[in-house]
This record gives sequence, structure tokens and C-alpha cells, in this order.
Amino acid sequence: MTTPLSITVAGAGIAGLWQALTLARRGHRVRLVEASAEPFAAAASSYAGAMLGPFCETEVYAPVVTALGLESMALWHSIYPATVMNGTLVTAAGRDAAEVEHFARLTQGYERIGSTDLARLEPDLAGRFASGLHYPKEGHLDPRAAMHALLEAIRHAGVEVEFGASWPAAQQASDDIVVDCRGLAARESLPRLRGLRGERIIVRTAEISLSRPVRLLHPRHPIYVVPWDDGRFMIGATVVESEDAGPITVRATLELLGAAYALHPGFAEAEVLEAGAGIRPALPDNVPRIIVRGRTLLVNGLYRHGFLMSPALAVRVADYLETGAVDERVFQVES
Repeated sequence: MTTPLSITVAGAGIAGLWQALTLARRGHRVRLVEASAEPFAAAASSYAGAMLGPFCETEVYAPVVTALGLESMALWHSIYPATVMNGTLVTAAGRDAAEVEHFARLTQGYERIGSTDLARLEPDLAGRFASGLHYPKEGHLDPRAAMHALLEAIRHAGVEVEFGASWPAAQQASDDIVVDCRGLAARESLPRLRGLRGERIIVRTAEISLSRPVRLLHPRHPIYVVPWDDGRFMIGATVVESEDAGPITVRATLELLGAAYALHPGFAEAEVLEAGAGIRPALPDNVPRIIVRGRTLLVNGLYRHGFLMSPALAVRVADYLETGAVDERVFQVES
């Protein structure tokens, strides 16, 4: 058995949670420190759609996102039984049918479906769309519920958890290893980091039922709608090249709600529970990295792939610390 290491994980977003849990379950002594006093109050992860869509993500991202995403989905299912594995549905209004064809050319892992199969998969969308793409091996989850479940599992695994802890003052001299998962807060160590704004709205309605995330394609205003429990739906859009951490704008609100109405008019009567925006950390190529600097490992740049890739990245950090194994697709060893 590997000699247990003493490890501090900095940052309790989705990346830090998976690092702490994976390392503790490998038998290491782990301390998780987070600057915010309230769990997840400052985490970009809490604004995520938490769609586990490795095949859909091949539309614009590197193959490693799909490969590690598939690995992560199995890890999610083993740790968090509430992970829903009903696939993803991609469709568009008739006038935007070309968007579906374009999406199909760029992705894999889908089944082409017509109106009959679409209605079978999502009865509430029956008669609204003529065709679409079904990605049966994808999944989704409620991000905040999943993060709280991970935190409980971390504590059960014996991790020392400190919220409201400043960094680097929280670091103890006896710690052998630091795994830095602070996102944009680590910019002093990673000047290439940039922030990307993601806006989303959470609504609740009893008039609509969906079993899986639905991506409604549009040339200018594509959206995704993710079903959670208790009649709640997360309505989100692609990220914006901006580091403005302010509230969601009127323009974004109108676009998101208008597109949701186009998916199903029943959203017109939904209650708006929450509307907000978060800033996600990204590196120039939008691919996450594990950057090794001596006894510090920086896990950062997760962009919109935090839930999709964090479990697999945590496994790679643990493997590196125990055996020196390096996955060249995501590792950058500087010293």
C-alpha cells in the first residue's frame, strides 16, 4: 500500500470536492480549506447546469473532454446514486433544422429520432418538433444537491474541512502536498486564466415534465433546459467572454425565458425561483490542466466542464502522487 501523504486541498468547488474525496478514499490524510464561510457560496460550480454530456461537448471541445467525461460519468454514478442517466435530447424549431444537422456533424454518440420517438422520449414535447438527436449515454444531476452529498461523503471519509479559512495562511508547514483548486482565485499563480460568465435561471412549474436535458438549438440564442426534482428546471445558455460578476442582465433574462417559451409555452406560467450569473475559470484552449510545481499541483481551467471532468482529474492527481503516472493530455509538469 502507498505510504499515506498529508495533503491540503484548497478550494471547495466541484474540483476541490472530488480531489478531497478521492485522495481520502485512497488512504491519504486530507484537509480541505475554503475561503467562503458558507459552503459553495463563492463556487462557480453552484451556477452549473451539471449536464454530463461528453458526446454533446465534442461539438467544439478537444477529444480529451469526451474521454475523461465518460470516465467521470461512471464515477459519478458510483458515488452519487441520484445521478440521472436518461440521455440528452437535442432539437430545434423547423426553421432552424440546419442547426441540428450542423450539431450532428460535429458530435457523436447520438441516435437520429423523428417526431414519434421524440414524443415517446418526452411526451410533453409531442407535436412541437419534427426531429432531433438523442444521446442515450449522457446524464445530469442537481449541482447543489450533488455538492452537498460530496461534502457529506468527504466528512465521512475523515477529511478535515475548514470553511472561512484564508489562503495561503491556512497552509500548515507540515503539509507535504498542496492541491490548489481555487479557480480564478489562483490567478496570481496562473496569469493565463480568464473568466467566462455563465447566466442561468431556475424556474418551477407543474405544467411541464421532462426526463432529460433538452438543448434547443438556435443561430443566436441556443439554450439548454435541465430538469431537477420538485418541478424545477434550470434554463441556461452558453458562456460569455466576460468577467463581469454582476447580476444577470435584462437582455439575458429575456433571451433565456423567450427560448424556454419556444421550447414549451407552459414555461410562461412558471415561477422564477432564482436568476443569476457566475464566472468560470478557463485557460486559453478551454481544456483543464493539472499543473505540477514541485509539491504543489494546480487543478484549474475547468471552464464549463467542472462536473463532467472533475472525477477523472481527481483520479489522475491521486495516481500521480502515488506512482508518478502522467496523463499528457492534461498534465503540465513544470518542476
